Amino acid sequence: MSSKTKIIVLRKREVLYTSLFAVLGIIILCLLFFMFSSGKEKTGDAQASALYRAGVYTSSIQLGEQTVDVEVAVDSNHINSITLVNLDDTVSAMYPLVQPALDELSQQICEAQSLDNISYSADSQYTSMVLLDAIRSALSKAEAAD
Repeated sequence: MSSKTKIIVLRKREVLYTSLFAVLGIIILCLLFFMFSSGKEKTGDAQASALYRAGVYTSSIQLGEQTVDVEVAVDSNHINSITLVNLDDTVSAMYPLVQPALDELSQQICEAQSLDNISYSADSQYTSMVLLDAIRSALSKAEAAD
């Protein structure tokens, strides 16, 4: 058996440069991986945090023989406004508490961005309850589907 021994001569400078470039390459790959993987998590969180589909949603309530629409305008995370549509003068004369009750509810809901812990006066208790149900119905149409 003959064994042929091979001797490899490495220079210290070449080994040092090679190892330095290998470490830098691994660091760059890790940075690229974390940079692009964290971007996917951020867009997923932004989509998951959207409460509503932006738009204007309506719900109808029956006042006597007239139908009045409660219109709720929302963007992705906020309730922007709540108004009455198709409120005729005869309806507002027959039900004078409807507009003031809605104004009071609208102010509270837009400030709190929630239908929880809404207060209303005893004078317009039933009117406010009807309006809250209509607002809740319109907001259920606006909720973002996951």
